Amino acid sequence: MDLTPSPADDDAAASRASLAGRADAYAAVPLLNCLLREVARPLPDADHGPAPDGYRIYRLPGVDRLLRVRGTRRPADPEVRTAGAWHRVGHTELVKLAAEELRRHTGLSNHELPAEMLDSRDAVAALLDARARAAPPDDAYLRSEQSLITGHTHHPAPKARGGGPAAGWLPYAPEAYARFPLTLLAVREDAVVEEGDTAALDRLGAAPPGYRLLPAHPWQLDLVARDLAPAFADGRLIRLGATGFPVWPTAAVRTVYAPGDDLFLKFSLDVRITNDIRRLWRHDLLRLRARDRAVRSAFARHDGPAAPAWLSDRGHRTADFAFEQLAVVVRDGLRGHLAPGATCYLAAALAEGFAGDPLAGTARPDAWWEAYLSRVVPPVLMAFAGHGVVLEAHLQNTLIAVGPDGMPVQALFRDAEGVKLLRDAVGAASVPTVSREAGWERLVYCLVVNHLMEIAAALADHHPGLDPWPAVRRELARHDLPEIPALLTAPTLPAKTNLLLRWTAANGADARYLPLRSPLVSGG
Repeated sequence: MDLTPSPADDDAAASRASLAGRADAYAAVPLLNCLLREVARPLPDADHGPAPDGYRIYRLPGVDRLLRVRGTRRPADPEVRTAGAWHRVGHTELVKLAAEELRRHTGLSNHELPAEMLDSRDAVAALLDARARAAPPDDAYLRSEQSLITGHTHHPAPKARGGGPAAGWLPYAPEAYARFPLTLLAVREDAVVEEGDTAALDRLGAAPPGYRLLPAHPWQLDLVARDLAPAFADGRLIRLGATGFPVWPTAAVRTVYAPGDDLFLKFSLDVRITNDIRRLWRHDLLRLRARDRAVRSAFARHDGPAAPAWLSDRGHRTADFAFEQLAVVVRDGLRGHLAPGATCYLAAALAEGFAGDPLAGTARPDAWWEAYLSRVVPPVLMAFAGHGVVLEAHLQNTLIAVGPDGMPVQALFRDAEGVKLLRDAVGAASVPTVSREAGWERLVYCLVVNHLMEIAAALADHHPGLDPWPAVRRELARHDLPEIPALLTAPTLPAKTNLLLRWTAANGADARYLPLRSPLVSGG
């Protein structure tokens, strides 16, 4: 028998090696970003630019090792100094190095996070393979929502999908260009729990007499099948089939968009994605309407065809015997809010890049950036100053609409679950509040560190020579908030520590920050 590899075998092996290398590279970026921001110490040259060979060198103090990488925003080609020479480390070795550094840095062990890091890398490989065999959406907005292969740039495992086999989650992965019908359930009327405007759910199908319609995410139904078996058995829950149309998962994975109905639906998903198990928790659902009302009140002051918009989480419905597992939130669609003739994109997609990215394509980057800032920054600061509302205006909760010429004309914001309210600013005593100091810290992290720093860096990458930070300073200085002067002169900004947060098993909502050198002072 001839066991000599054929050319086809060689090609397949080369393809697998290429896929593995690309997955390693994608997965290393956010992990390296976390290491360099949260625990590594730059050697003096790293503060002033790369060495002649393009590398920046850092010390990992816990393990007392030198690590060097190429690049800044997207660090690559990690190498460790061993026995007097530099040696390349792959993603698996990088995970081991990070785990040992964190164990010594914190004095704590953690077996879960390294597994998540490896799962995230394997998920990236599965996504890259799936994307190569699928067509992206024709719609520019949907294409932006489904473009995030890197995802959160400062999280050690941004693409982890719970450790299950890829076949179980790929059909529902936005990054794989997925679309799928929702499962339709009927819940007995005496078991229905709902609040707010949920009428859009009843238009998705028809429930039998004595029942109400409840759409379900098919992945979530698989995850909680054992818990729901008694309700199906005794008739509290009935399967009706599926919607006659597909929905498109957005970057949040558990939130889907139905273009025909112009409707967003947010589901529980019992999978850890970044810091949290993405279940719609009872305490958040019970506070959702109060938070949403506060934001709608703040945005009511804006008017005009290109006014900033809030995509309202206008109601939710679930079953009392599976309150969190089957919950679904009804969110406004785009058409009632989007400026005439405009096309909107997910802000996170502009930072990562995708086909048709208006940030990369603009011939007037200075004007584009000033227009972007003038649309995104004022609504966030005005909601804080006038209404005590802290929007979670990070990259994944912000949409930017551009006109036919590609220039930003409008910002749209979403996700009441992440909104915080200041003490003494709201009348609903049942809604937890935060101090003004804590609210401002969160606002600065979400808007400036997570959002503007990433967009500014992407813009500068595409348009070398552009300094984006004078425009940011000018935009912030236009707003009469007592916190602004200190923001413009402080040497550091608050940066969330997602790596340490996950290593120490802290609650995902329990944000912890460390000081990050401020480009508002240093000029980037």
